[in-house]
This record gives sequence, structure tokens and C-alpha cells, in this order.
Amino acid sequence: MFGDCGLRFPSLRSWIGGGGRRREADPDLDPVLLVSGMGGSILNARSKKNGSTICVWVRILLANLEFKKYLWSLYNPESGYTESLNENNEIVVPDDDYGLQAIDILDPSLWAKLFHLTEVYHFHDMIEMLIGCGYEKGTTLFGFGYDFRQSNRIDKTMDGLKTKLEMAYKASGGKKVNIISHSMGGMLIQCFISLHNDAFAKYVNKWICIACPFQGAPGCIYDSLITGLQFVYGFESFFFVSRWTMHQLLVECPSIYELLPNPDFQWKNQPMIQVWRKLSEDNGVVKLEEYDSSTCISLFEEALKNNEVVCGLYTQLNYSGKSIALPFNFSILEWATNTRKIIYDAQLPASVSFYNIYGTSYETPFDVCFGSETSPVDDLTKLCHTMPEYSYVDGDGTVPTESAKADGFTAISRVGIKNSHRGLLSDKKLFNLVKQYLGVSEKSKRSSSSKVMDIHFPSRSQLSTKEIL
Repeated sequence: MFGDCGLRFPSLRSWIGGGGRRREADPDLDPVLLVSGMGGSILNARSKKNGSTICVWVRILLANLEFKKYLWSLYNPESGYTESLNENNEIVVPDDDYGLQAIDILDPSLWAKLFHLTEVYHFHDMIEMLIGCGYEKGTTLFGFGYDFRQSNRIDKTMDGLKTKLEMAYKASGGKKVNIISHSMGGMLIQCFISLHNDAFAKYVNKWICIACPFQGAPGCIYDSLITGLQFVYGFESFFFVSRWTMHQLLVECPSIYELLPNPDFQWKNQPMIQVWRKLSEDNGVVKLEEYDSSTCISLFEEALKNNEVVCGLYTQLNYSGKSIALPFNFSILEWATNTRKIIYDAQLPASVSFYNIYGTSYETPFDVCFGSETSPVDDLTKLCHTMPEYSYVDGDGTVPTESAKADGFTAISRVGIKNSHRGLLSDKKLFNLVKQYLGVSEKSKRSSSSKVMDIHFPSRSQLSTKEIL
């Protein structure tokens, strides 16, 4: 998922972008496949006319302009796919470098690499670490990026993952694959387990899951559907995608709806949306209204009923002067509800070892509150332009620890590490754990002071899901 409810503007790291110490490739290693999460893959717009491509995610320069031009989309309920408004181009994920390029440095521009901008270096540090352990690109190391606007269970993504697993399996001489997934990538793996269980059992040996929102990411997703996502603030915001621009995409993204909190998970406290409402102009009565994960749909419907995209920007598509309404999409909600059922049905093959690593000790949005007792909201359609207040729980800044631990599988290990959602991908303690799980760790290099904790969570039989439509 988007790190910490978005990307903070990049800071300068080391001028030299090289990784750690490399060694000769070890042909005896089992292959590793890295799977990214929401926002963790490069997306290119490819011209249907001449095949030329332009990077539209992630980019810093001209980000807002190119995002609106190529990535704004509408959901097609007949196909289940989100389809770009720009009919002259198609959105593709680059598969260069055996799939690793798309999830390595998310802004591939020369200046981003030159200045080593940390926030666009996604799986880069982990890739370098694995290469330093003897893994070789194309033989024992592969990546899987995908169009994260789409549903986690859409055929194109499921078929692509199956092809990638088979490729890694064959390239390594028939060795089973170890998967390392981040964030929403874990939900994608769950869908694959449920829909292609035989293939998963055939090709996969271990699954190391990092920061997965198994039961949703309440605060971030509640806010995203109502107001969008703000990635950077202040002067830098002029260089990146704005909150409103991102909002218009997210309202039509099945993957976002699939990240809503599971209404039938037994939360310690149900995640809430609170709204201070002015009920009457005449008597000034103010009331605090509360919506939980089951009743929030009515709030989304009311808040988004006037949501529109002005398409005069799409002059090349002859949309000048027209508008497209983007209300809360009940077709997507129905699809996402069925996705949750598919995820719930996932049964991990007995032959596959599962490890769960999650972030802790960061304030993580959980409840979202609009307005206040002294400044109430008089019209729910104004929520789209109202900045909320959060209440926080423990987590990684994006995914609550409670959700990340609730995988429902029989795990070899569940470990919490003090770091942020995206920061986990470059965490040294996490790297030590990954090497240990893969069987390539050097015990003499492991720190005995690593602040991790092993926590066991109830089995799948103690989790439940039901249809909410």
C-alpha cells in the first residue's frame, strides 16, 4: 500500500546508489519472487498507435498533469476492469529485468537515480541485499509488479502471477519459489491461493508476508474514499499528484474497496467514521453521528453523490465541456465483497511455510472524524473538501498491527518490527529475518538486540466474513 498513507517528499540519501557487498551467484538457492503492494509498481502509458511509452506512476516532475491525462479511469462492471479514460493509450507494467525494474526504483528518471531519492527506492534495498546473498536476477531472483488500480483477483493479474511463478520455477531448474510480498501484495497472494491452489502448492515453498492489511486499513481507506490522498505538502505539493486528483482515481479502483475494513472481523474496537452534524439551521442542534464498517456505505453514498471530474482537460478525447460523475461505486463494492469471500476461502497448502512480518510502534489512523462540536458539518457532500481528524492505534502508520497480525493461517512465525509501512522494506532487522527464513542468514551477523516480538494469532476458524450488500 501507499507508504504511511502516502509518500512523503523524498529526502536525499547517499550520493552513491550502489548496494551492499556482492558475491558470486549461488545456483543452489531456491528462487525468490518479490511481489509489490498498492502503488508499488511502475505504471507506463503505452501508445496504441506507435508503441511509445511514458512513465505515469511514479514520477515527480509533471506528476499531476500526466496522472490526470493517462491514469484517470472508469470501472467497467461487465468486465470487472478499471479502464483508462484515455483511449489512445493503455496502461502497462514494465517487465524488464525479470520483473524487478517495475518494483525497484519507482521513478526511473535519471535525476531520481542520480540524487538517490529515498522514497522512490521501493524494493531496491531488498534486491541489493538478496544479490549480496548470492541470488541472481533471472535465475533465482524475480519481481512481480501489476496494475494496482485493478482488483486483486482480476484474471490478468492472476494469470500474470501464475506465469511468473512457473518462469521462476523453470529458470531455477525446478526448485520451488519463495515469495516475499509487501502490503496489498499479500492480499493478491491470498486471492491466488484461493483461485489457483494447485499451482500455488506446485510452485511455492515459502511465503514471507510483510505489512499485509489482512483485515483492511480502516483510517487510510476511509479517508481515501472520501477526500483522496495527499502525498506531499507545502511547496513540494506543486510537483506531485494532488489529493483531489488522486481521489478521482481511487473512487473507481476495486483494489481500494477491497482494502476497506472487514466488517465481520472481531476488531478490539470497531473502526468508525464520525461526523459532527448540524441538524437544523434554526435551532442549532449538533449531533455526533457514527458509522462503523457495515454502516459507512450510506455515508460514502451521500458524501460522494456530487463528485465529478471536469474532463475539459481531455481535449484529445473530445470530452471538452463535459463532466463525468464519480459517486461511490456500488458495482465495485459488490465485486470487492466477493473478493473478501475469496480471500476468506484461501487455504494455505500444507507444503507451504508461512511467515508474517508487520510494523509496530507508529501512530496509525483508525477512526476518522469530520467536523467538530463547535464547527459541525451541515452538508455531507462537503466532506470531500473537509480535512478529517484521526484517532490512532498501533501499527506501521498505514496498517494497524491488529489487522496485519490477523492472517488466519498457520504461521511458522509472526514478528513485529518497529518501523513504518514502507520503511520495513529497508529495515536491517527485517533483512536478518528474511535471510533466516530463506536459510541464507549468517547468524554471526544477527544482532541480539533486535527489538522484535513473536505473537501468535487465532486460526482462520476464529475469523469470519459475510456479504454486506
